[in-house]
This record gives sequence, C-alpha cells and structure tokens, in this order.
Amino acid sequence: MTPARTTAPVPAGAGTLREPVVPPFAVITGEQVQNALRGREKDIVAVIENAYRLHGAGASVNPPSSFLRFPDRPSSRIIALPASLGGDVQVDGVKWISSFPENVAASIPRASAVLILNDHATGYPFACLESSIISATRTAASAAAAADRLSRERPRPLRVGFFGAGLIARYIHTFLEGTGWSFEDIGVHDLSPSSSAGFRLYLEQAGATGRVTVHDTAEELIRRSDLVVFATVAAEPHVLDPSWFAHHPLVLHVSLRDLAPQILLTATNIVDDVGHCLRAATSPHLTEQLTGNRDFVHGTLDDVMAGRVTVPADRTAVFSPFGLGVLDLAVGMYVYDEVARSGELRTVDGFFHELRRYG
Repeated sequence: MTPARTTAPVPAGAGTLREPVVPPFAVITGEQVQNALRGREKDIVAVIENAYRLHGAGASVNPPSSFLRFPDRPSSRIIALPASLGGDVQVDGVKWISSFPENVAASIPRASAVLILNDHATGYPFACLESSIISATRTAASAAAAADRLSRERPRPLRVGFFGAGLIARYIHTFLEGTGWSFEDIGVHDLSPSSSAGFRLYLEQAGATGRVTVHDTAEELIRRSDLVVFATVAAEPHVLDPSWFAHHPLVLHVSLRDLAPQILLTATNIVDDVGHCLRAATSPHLTEQLTGNRDFVHGTLDDVMAGRVTVPADRTAVFSPFGLGVLDLAVGMYVYDEVARSGELRTVDGFFHELRRYG
C-alpha cells in the first residue's frame, strides 16, 4: 500500500479538500530513487499487487504504449507509457523509456528513462524522477508477485534458470530473494559469455543461495529448471520445442517474445492485461494470430490473486507481463513519498512561471 502523504511539499488535491493550487516541481535523482527502494522488496511487491487490484477494478486508465522507432536505427526505440491510477494512489503521469541495445557494446545500460508525475487535481506535473531503476523495480516486483501467486498450487520451485543475464535478471533475482525465495540451483544462460560470467560473479558476490551453473544451451537450462526467467532482448520467438517444458515449469516470460506459439498452447497462460499483452508481436499476440482467438489466455494476475483463476500444477504456467504504466506510477509515488518523508525532496523554484491568465 502506498504510504500516507507527508507534510512535505505534495501535489494539490492528493488527499486534501483545499482549493487546487499549482504544486511545486521536484526532481528526484537515480541515487534518491535507489535509496528509497533498496531493501524494501516486500513493500514494493505489495505496492505492485495493490496497483494490479486497482487496475482490475477499473480504477485506472492505461492506454496503449506509443512506440517511437527510427528507420536509421531499427533496433532502437523510445516508448511512452501514459497512465492514471486512482484508489488510494491518485496520480497521473507518463514514463518515457528508451531501449538502445547497441549501448551494451559500449558498456552502458540498454535502457534509460524518466517518469513524470502529474497532480490528480490540476494536471500540473509535480515531479520528474529518474526511472530506469523504477522501471526495473516494477518489472522485478511484478515477476516476484507472479512467482508467488502462480506457484501456490504446485511444489515451490527450488531450481531457477535465468535466460538472459542483464540488469533485469539481476533485479528479478534480488526481488525473489528479498521476498523469501531460496534456491538449491541457479542456472544462467546468455548468448554473450561475458554476460553469463558477469551475472555469475554478481550472484556469488551477493551471497546468493544455491549452486550457480552456467549452461551452454537453452534446452539444458530449461530442462533443469522448475522456475524459468526469460529476460532477453529477443525480437521474435527463438525457443520452439514444447518438449523442453515436459516437466511443467513455472515460466516468467518477462521479455515477451521468446516463446513460440506452440509452447503457449500447451501452457496455462496468465498476463497482466489481455488487451495490452496481445499486441506488438509478442508471443501471445502471435499465438492469437495463429489460432484466431484468445482462448489460450486463462486470465490475469489479478484474476489469480482474487481466486477467479487457478493455476494447475500439471501444466506449464507462463506469466507474460506487457508492463503497465500504472505500475510505474505506483512505484514512482512510493518513491516520491519516501523522499518527501526523508526531507530530501528538491524542488525547482519558479519552474512554472506564467501562472496568471491575463498577466
């Protein structure tokens, strides 16, 4: 649950009855974001689950993301995720996140982002937050929530395999361990040997529970894992053989485009939002195009949390989250409140200048 508002500068109309006024504008750095979130994995998972419940209850607006693509840089894109979240959060805003895969060759992160929070009463922006950390956090917290909720009708997985060994894999591992998971085996597979080696070093230095094994092939990783995390930059399905999943693992399909439709058709499929997930050439979208229907989608994570959908143990379970802007807002509002509570909120005096209608 999002914390109560503080007496620090807050957006007008957030839990008050006073007349709307122009709120002060704050800038929150990546260091402040990280400090507000570090070690609070259980709190953030609760924030994410609350956002899913509000979204499922219709207390949100989450239009389709807009993709800015470049003819001269076909692998790169910048995405706008506008959203509004009601209930006990009451904030609007937009995440503006870029994905430039070529950055990795220069040893800088693929993704960068900012999050703008808008006052629910006046529409004025009241904060700009560094958001690559927020984005990775909400992705990892969503994955951890799904791992918990989708494993309640099956033995709790003890062997986790990470397909893709970048920043998102690191955050997901942090959130799994931070919410009480421990593993006997941690498998790693990446097309880049240096990425696999780097992730293995991180796991060992972080004191991760379980034996760490780097697998040479995707098949070996999947067959030896009962919890499989896909965190790649794949643009189209590259895991094609349903027999690799004969042991019915729980799959966190975070990168959305790894699995062939034939695999999804053998699984129980849970998404974050049906309309959002079945677009933009995701694996579920390709499955819909192949079958001509959405019958293979069994429900949303909110459906599972509410008990409307059960996830049997005798089928592979796949969670495919498109990534909702309302989750960024929920985590961004949590960060804003924590920074305000600490007294470290930095506002920009006079950011809004022309405030009289007639001068």
